[in-house]
Amino acid sequence: MNRLPLHQDLYLIAHDQSGKPLTHQSSMALGLAGAALLDLALDGRVAVARGQVAVSGPVAGTGDPLTDDLLALIAREPGDVRPPIKKVAERAYDRTREDLVAAGVLLRVTRRVMGVLPTTRYQLADIASVVRASSGVRSAVEGWKEPDVRCAALCGLVAVLRLEAELYLDLPSSRLVGRLREIVGESSHEVAELVGVVDTLVAEAAIAVYR
Repeated sequence: MNRLPLHQDLYLIAHDQSGKPLTHQSSMALGLAGAALLDLALDGRVAVARGQVAVSGPVAGTGDPLTDDLLALIAREPGDVRPPIKKVAERAYDRTREDLVAAGVLLRVTRRVMGVLPTTRYQLADIASVVRASSGVRSAVEGWKEPDVRCAALCGLVAVLRLEAELYLDLPSSRLVGRLREIVGESSHEVAELVGVVDTLVAEAAIAVYR
């Protein structure tokens, strides 16, 4: 099976088998948009430095709708890296979910609550998909395999969204999050900067909820 885009892997880690989200949806949306931008950066299609982003490679479609939307937006409006993440985050959650349904990774299941009200969940078609999504992160934390930059990016996003419990590793939460952040720090400067931007945006969104 071909590797999924980074934001789809993050979506799978951020939900349980029944489709229930494991973190606040607004935070997750920012994480998904940040993951799409990280994929573009790792593919050499955009460059990020000192809070600025610009197209640096082909602008032809990547084959992933969310990532293509982000690339087109950056091509039209290069500059501050934060606005394109926030803009794409507005539809990142639903778009990622629908693309995973179209790919057969998620199943749309509708049931009736108390026989009357219909409710829809998006469940895993196969547990193996989330195992694949998180296996590299677990291996990096436990030292089984040297993480590549993509794996380091996913480690950082798992830490930002506080999804460390979904790795099922026998480590205290604080130590596990610390190790995930260390992996990011040992990676490329571009990955560390982008993960830091997402971290800041998620924190700002959390504060805004209580205003």
